[in-house]
Amino acid sequence: MIATDKRKAVFLLHQEGMSAREIARRLDLSRNTARTIIRQEGATPMRPRADKQRLDEALLRRLYQECQGRMARVHEKLVEEEGVQVTYPTLTRRLRELGISTPPKPRCERVPDEPGLEMQHDTSLYQIELGGRRVKLIASLLYLRYSKRRYLRFYRAFDRFKMKCFFHEALMFWGCAARQCIIDNTNLARLRGAGSRAIITPEMESFARQYGFIFRCHELDHPNRKENDSHCAS
Repeated sequence: MIATDKRKAVFLLHQEGMSAREIARRLDLSRNTARTIIRQEGATPMRPRADKQRLDEALLRRLYQECQGRMARVHEKLVEEEGVQVTYPTLTRRLRELGISTPPKPRCERVPDEPGLEMQHDTSLYQIELGGRRVKLIASLLYLRYSKRRYLRFYRAFDRFKMKCFFHEALMFWGCAARQCIIDNTNLARLRGAGSRAIITPEMESFARQYGFIFRCHELDHPNRKENDSHCAS
C-alpha cells in the first residue's frame, strides 16, 4: 500500500511536468503504479473491505504466472494496478486454497466412525521448566475415536513396561476398550515392518489380547486418524 504522502508527491511532480517514468524512477515505483496514482490525482482510493471482496481465480492465476510465482509482486499488482485492496496474508491463503501456490493436502486420513471400533495411542515429547531446569517429559495419550474421550499421563521416560501400565490404567478407568488400537510405528510394540505390514511383538500382542483388543500400526502417510470426515479441516 502506497503511503498518502508518497501519493501526493507523485501527483505534485506530475503537475510540475515530470513524466510518469521519471517519477517512478525517483520514488522507486513501477511505471504502472505511478500512472495509476496520477489518474487518481494522488488520492487514496476508497475500496471495499478485503473480506467483502471476491478474489477472482482467473485473475490470480494470470498474475501468479506473470510474476513467476513471486507473491509479493502479485500483491503489488493486485493493489496498485487492479485496485483490489487485499492484505498479503489473505492473498497467500487464497492462493494456497486454490492450489495455485501450494497444492492442498489433506490434514488427516478420512475414515468412518464406528462405536467401539477404534482407539489411538500417541506419544509426544515436551520440554518444560521444573525447579529452574529444562526437563523433557513424554505425554502418553489414549484416544477413543467415536466418543472423543481421552486419557493422558506424563512420564520422565517411557518404555514397554510403562506403556503396558499406561494402557492398564486407562482401560480400567474407562471400563472398556475399543476393538483395535492404532499406534505409531514404535519399537515398543512393533517387532518389524511398518503400517499394514507391521508385525507386533508377541509380548504386546498377548498383552492386548487380555484386554480384548489388537494393536495396529498406522500407515506411514496417515499418522493422524483422530479426525473423522465431519471434523477434518479443509
